[in-house]
Amino acid sequence: MKRSATLLVVLSVLLFLAPPARSAEPPYDVILRGGTIYDGGGGMPFTADVALRGERIVKIGDLGEAKGTIEIDVRGLAVAPGFVNMLSWATESLLVDGRGLSDIKQGVTLEVMGEGFSMGPLNESMKKEAKAQQGDVQFDIAWTTLGEYLDHLVRRGISPNVASFVGATTVRIHEVGYADRPPTPEELERMKTLVRRAMEEGALGVGSSLIYAPAFYAKTDELVALCEVAGQYGGMYISHMRSEGNRVEQAVDELIEIARRGKLPAEIYHLKVSGRPNWSKLDKILEKVEAARASGVRVTADMYTYTAGATGLDAAMPPWVQEGGHDAWVARLKDPAIRERVKKEMSSPTDEWENLRLFAGPEGTLLAAFKNDALKPLTGKTLAEVAKMRGTSPEETAMDLVIEDGSRVGTIYFLMSEENVKRQIAIPWVSFGSDAEAPAPEGVFLKSNQHPRAYGNVARLLGKYVRDEKVIPLEEAIRKLTSLPAENLKIRDRGRLREGYFADLALFDPAKVGDPATYDKPHQLATGMVHVFVNGIQVLKNGEHTGATPGQVVRGPGWKAPAAEVR
Repeated sequence: MKRSATLLVVLSVLLFLAPPARSAEPPYDVILRGGTIYDGGGGMPFTADVALRGERIVKIGDLGEAKGTIEIDVRGLAVAPGFVNMLSWATESLLVDGRGLSDIKQGVTLEVMGEGFSMGPLNESMKKEAKAQQGDVQFDIAWTTLGEYLDHLVRRGISPNVASFVGATTVRIHEVGYADRPPTPEELERMKTLVRRAMEEGALGVGSSLIYAPAFYAKTDELVALCEVAGQYGGMYISHMRSEGNRVEQAVDELIEIARRGKLPAEIYHLKVSGRPNWSKLDKILEKVEAARASGVRVTADMYTYTAGATGLDAAMPPWVQEGGHDAWVARLKDPAIRERVKKEMSSPTDEWENLRLFAGPEGTLLAAFKNDALKPLTGKTLAEVAKMRGTSPEETAMDLVIEDGSRVGTIYFLMSEENVKRQIAIPWVSFGSDAEAPAPEGVFLKSNQHPRAYGNVARLLGKYVRDEKVIPLEEAIRKLTSLPAENLKIRDRGRLREGYFADLALFDPAKVGDPATYDKPHQLATGMVHVFVNGIQVLKNGEHTGATPGQVVRGPGWKAPAAEVR
């Protein structure tokens, strides 16, 4: 037999003995078929399929006969990039419930933290104090730096992605404590070093909250010095300004000055004008921001979609009485002479500090969260109602509650006008943040009330203001929830539906999205969100949480890491 014939026989035998060839593996992990695509850029929607492989979007278009390991018919649903919560207080709630359920049910895939206070850097004194101040939510503090905290969250398992600013208040407490004085030159240098380390760990910039003690004690030059460091790493300055009421115009001027001198962009936290006498100042604020933007200083803002804010009774008392921290504050409130002075200042109009109780009135001051179980029956009552029950003035009642509760007492203040809320929603450079935790309507979270924004900030935008009242079109709302904040934060490969971007996706029914949460009954999940993916993993399926926790740390532009690891 010839050699060629022998080879042919051998090959035939081998082919006969070989197992049948397996069919090719599906080229995609997930295909979403036939959805209405809102790509995050603000353009008109279009119909297309979306394919995911691993944690990325790999194809958008007509996928025809292509196969996916998972295929989902999403016809009739809006398919958008995952939403960015520009002001999240999920710092603690994610430690006890990594699902972030209230936000995942609204399509939020990135929680941005750090309004003045951040979860690092901490020293031992700060850790001890934080542990002592814990209320319903209890957790161990197993980190020191901000980067360590974010990594700790991911190790525990979280559904949304997380990012954070480093708090100007936090670095001040780290070095100066609660004293009402400027830092010494040596202290300021150490504060700048803390900011530098946080930026290299991936912080997005410096965040401040200037109506609260001890942040109130920080002067403009101190903030500029910290921002100069953040600016060197490409970071942003973001601020709860020194005033949102009587001196809001001057507060905007300070923010712009800090941005200009610090050589970095700036954002106004929860843009608002508080107190009826100040509502007309919105025009002046917008003029100032537009002038700054025209001059080359990038200024943006975020907001929540409600006319009430939420903070504590500390925002009803002068900052001087709070110097030294909570225990010193309580000690002063027990002094009869000091009580009389505080009572007078709480009830007197002033431009010297931000008195939210005076803006809201006792009837518009709603008590929402107590640490002391004995006071929890007062949850949901107004300060006026509790004062009447106790036969004391609203001012005395507020002081007594702080003493009795051992906390600042979680409080909701009705401050803003509905007309201004609608006007702000339509501003092109305004994004959205809940200014709230990411709780669930169960377990420890039911021990206190939340502002309904924790459950409905995004859903209220998409339902009430977009679908029902047509303040802005849906494509613009999605841009302001996705690519706008991502670009402001200089986050790579997120905020758009694009091939190669991370597969953070929110799929919802525009006709059904809504926010049933109310001030009386806040623990109600939003409606209308059908599917949510985070880094290519489905965390919400047909409206139900899957239990998946694929959340990652999203790091700022200053992070020092190999290019392959940058997120």
